[in-house]
Amino acid sequence: MNNYKLLPALVSLLQTRNLTVSAKALNVTQSAMSKTLNQIRQAFGDQILVRQANLFVLTERGEQLKRQLPSLLTQLDDLYLSKPLNLANCQRKFNFASSDYVAQAVFPQVCAHLLNQAPQASIEYYVWHKDLLSELHRHPIDVVSTIADDIPENLYGEAMAQDTQVCIFRPNHPLAEQTLTLERYVAAQHVLITGGGDKDTPVDSALEALGLKRRIFARMPFFQGAVELLKTSDTILTTPLHIAADFAERYGLQLRPLPLTLPEHHYYLLWHAKHQQDSEHRWFRQQCLVQLSGHLNGRIEQGMKLIHSD
Repeated sequence: MNNYKLLPALVSLLQTRNLTVSAKALNVTQSAMSKTLNQIRQAFGDQILVRQANLFVLTERGEQLKRQLPSLLTQLDDLYLSKPLNLANCQRKFNFASSDYVAQAVFPQVCAHLLNQAPQASIEYYVWHKDLLSELHRHPIDVVSTIADDIPENLYGEAMAQDTQVCIFRPNHPLAEQTLTLERYVAAQHVLITGGGDKDTPVDSALEALGLKRRIFARMPFFQGAVELLKTSDTILTTPLHIAADFAERYGLQLRPLPLTLPEHHYYLLWHAKHQQDSEHRWFRQQCLVQLSGHLNGRIEQGMKLIHSD
């Protein structure tokens, strides 16, 4: 393998053509510089410097190296410099992953900010499943917004919020005028969201531990379809508080706490360690964090007010 450590001494010798001056410039002894010159000659298979009376003259190879090396070493030095952030010229495609709810509730704001700040960049949305979190390095995902209990190795992230499960139904649902007991909850006709890992809840496990099982009337992949069903039928949906609060406000639905004690959900924005020092990625994930965290915490606060007002 080539000995690149010889290059600084070679550059000095090509410029000074003097062992004594180069030795002083590099803070080494003259004998050490003479030994280095011999190593340079062996490495390049050329004399490089030839003694002419009291001077050294460059060989043809030496003249060639004198012309080439300064720019090459500058390029090598540039490898150590961080890439400056230039959003106006950023042409990167960012990949964002989360649930279909985030796609409709938060992603448009992320897109608007990206278009405003980095108009040449682009973005793609992936519907995420939390079971893939340990395999994030295998996917072309820049950031993922998800529920997580444990953060796998080599992932970085920011905690955004935490909330719990509640249920929602239309205002003229029979349960609207009743206390939502466990018995009534189990007997109700439930809508289950099947698309994406963020919809999975520990509800059925908790009911099973009590020897109970709820009736799933309809399984649907997306939230919007479930909302339309809630508006026109006596069905109920169990969903995180921030989502329930959003739908309660937008569609006039009723929100109730569950008659079960369940662990809280912890929401994170996560990315793989390979992106940690990337300046463009750092900017992008900060924009996502602001939008997502603001939405989550705002809707959770709104949901708590709705619960306590009932």
